Amino acid sequence: MMRKKGRVYIVGAGPGDPELISVKGLKALKRADCVLYDFLSSPLLLKHVKKSAKKICVGKSDRIHLKEQDEINRLLYNNSLKFKHVVRLKGGDPFIFSRGAEEARFLLESGVDIEVIPGITSAIAGPESFGIPLTVKDKVQSVAILTGRKRDPSADIDAPDCETLVYLMAVANIANVVKALVKSGRPASTPCAFMEKVTTPEARITKATIETIADEVKRRRIKSPAVLVVGEAVNYFRES
Repeated sequence: MMRKKGRVYIVGAGPGDPELISVKGLKALKRADCVLYDFLSSPLLLKHVKKSAKKICVGKSDRIHLKEQDEINRLLYNNSLKFKHVVRLKGGDPFIFSRGAEEARFLLESGVDIEVIPGITSAIAGPESFGIPLTVKDKVQSVAILTGRKRDPSADIDAPDCETLVYLMAVANIANVVKALVKSGRPASTPCAFMEKVTTPEARITKATIETIADEVKRRRIKSPAVLVVGEAVNYFRES
């Protein structure tokens, strides 16, 4: 008789601060028999995992992959055959510029029961942790979350007609992001801010403009993971 597959919980770990995981996500982590986790999820969260649980680092972060996606999919499936509760712990939110949706689809097509537990994405938590509102009633009424890097290096970066733009994975490709912003017609004086390692003790912010942000990346040696915000909301509290 074939053993019934376990359930896989695809859990968003939040933006860095381990206290920002949801109550539901933490409960799933505590009862997990097996946990597959990324570099971007806080290592402090693993302290909540029971000692008997199997822990597998799959090592995904910006440009660093210990295991390729196909192997991660297979690990999730194979461990669902062995364990009742499997947690896939992913930094931020599992469906925001993450491959959580691919993992979920693979598992569903393989007949595995899943539950997605959302997490707080750095695209929102980063700006807010530095007092930058992405929307402001009657003043800033649209926001877009975008990738700052595409698989095809020659592909244009998007810069839609929104009052606030939030880019993830933009550090290494900042020149092309700036090119897209200028092409979209935004003034060179438009405020920008890069936020590194958001919600952690090492977090820092660098404010600039579209014209100067690329130079600031070099001068300040800005590194991933970082969130880039573009728009008047960057200086909202300073100007009000």
